[in-house]
Amino acid sequence: MRIRLDQLGDEPFRWQETRSFPAGSLERAQLLELGNISWEGEVARTTSGFVLTGLIRYSQALECPRCLGRSASEVEAPIELLIQPKSKEPVVGELELEEEDLGVLYLEGEDLETDPILMEQIQLNVPMRQLCREDCAGLCPQCGIDRNVDSCDCEEEIVDPRWASLARLRDRLEN
Repeated sequence: MRIRLDQLGDEPFRWQETRSFPAGSLERAQLLELGNISWEGEVARTTSGFVLTGLIRYSQALECPRCLGRSASEVEAPIELLIQPKSKEPVVGELELEEEDLGVLYLEGEDLETDPILMEQIQLNVPMRQLCREDCAGLCPQCGIDRNVDSCDCEEEIVDPRWASLARLRDRLEN
């Protein structure tokens, strides 16, 4: 959706819509499925620019990093952004990002596109790791069986790969 900020009066602009994006468009490998996204919000004029507040709701399915199974969850996340016009002066050198800059969107022009904001917020809410359950046993490193479903008779030898060379040296010296 495109919001024309120059036509915004004293009353805030409110919206409620449902959007959908393919899970692959968010470039998050662990995201298997993304449900319809319901989001509502408003943009209001302030003394320093505009403020966007909103709420997004959607369902997502992620891949469990231990057993490679599906882990579904419902997400409800608030959004609050300060929208300010982009400075006309060119930036020379490096800029240090301050904490208060994290909630600011610098906009060039008077048109506010909401889809990039929505996609960014969804990306920020996708966890790096989400287990299918707290006690997920994962896959057997020997035979690959899902230990949540079945058990196996494989011997599990836990070897820290950093010490593997020394273990081989020890074995040669003992023989």
